[in-house]
Amino acid sequence: MIQKEKRLLRIGVLGCGPIAQFAHFDACRKGRNTELYSICDAAPDLLAKMKAIHEPQVAYDQFDAMLADPRVDAVIIATSDAFHVPLCRQAIAAGKHVLVEKPLGVNVEECEALCEEVRAASLVLQVGTNRRFDPGVTFAHRFIREEMGGLMAYKGWYCDSTLRYTMTDNLQPLPITSAQARRPGGDPKANKRQYFMLAHGSHLVDTARFLAGPIDSVHARLVERFDAYCWFVNVDFTDGSAGHLDLTVPLRGDFREGFQIYGEFGSVFGDVPLPWYYKCGTVECFSVRDRQVRRVIGEDAFTYKLQLEGFADAVLHGIPMLGADVEDGTAGMRAMVAIARSVETGERVRLQDVSGQV
Repeated sequence: MIQKEKRLLRIGVLGCGPIAQFAHFDACRKGRNTELYSICDAAPDLLAKMKAIHEPQVAYDQFDAMLADPRVDAVIIATSDAFHVPLCRQAIAAGKHVLVEKPLGVNVEECEALCEEVRAASLVLQVGTNRRFDPGVTFAHRFIREEMGGLMAYKGWYCDSTLRYTMTDNLQPLPITSAQARRPGGDPKANKRQYFMLAHGSHLVDTARFLAGPIDSVHARLVERFDAYCWFVNVDFTDGSAGHLDLTVPLRGDFREGFQIYGEFGSVFGDVPLPWYYKCGTVECFSVRDRQVRRVIGEDAFTYKLQLEGFADAVLHGIPMLGADVEDGTAGMRAMVAIARSVETGERVRLQDVSGQV
């Protein structure tokens, strides 16, 4: 049985599309400190079906109306990427805390502007890069900070598979759709370079920053062959350590996500499964202190719920966030844009020098 805490964060979910259906609705309902208080969608048929299934206390067809509800403590923005920043700004202006799906936005300038507004409002904004909440990744993060000493090198990879949808179609419920759903102009998936970087590169970059620290510059190469895209990225971290990132979409083979980290007093090797299996990543941390390899198994790995519980702890109790804040989301956007600029120019690009979009 789910044990709920006495004080729950009353959450309103904006957007009743696939990611809300697959993750956010259940995360709100199952979180130890969260309540699915309200939902909102412009498509009346979809809104009615989701209300019947998930039974929030109230449903809205206008975001303004949900934001005007004083019982809504925080909102989840579960919409298309192009809408993220404008909707975040609207929520912040209404005094609501925000958990927004990744990526934070679609260009550097809008993310920087949002940073200023969040700082001025003193509200919590967390970006939904849920890989941070895989128990293996969380364990690696703590080990690196507490035992590994200085960092020498980081290697990370994210290889989406030609077979991935064979697996996820079986793991996820059938999504309920609506012809009246609100969508951005054009087809966001038509530009595959941009779409793959925003959808998958956002995870790769955030995990690298979470484990190895801020990125100073990148030197990237992109190979497009066989209707697939492969970015190889040399990374300079601000602490002087070296890095390499591999983003390949789609890989002819199984889904692969993971990292290797070499440090002063230890090393870390990690493989992270598809999050829809709700299985902890296989992450092994070796320490020279006791010459032992340690790993976690059998932990709760519903990462969408864990990230929401962490968000609620930050809002309700002021506990420091493990999740990506607005500054992290902006730095991730800068990294992705820098990778795109480096591919275009063939030169190393510093993150502080970039602007525009991927």
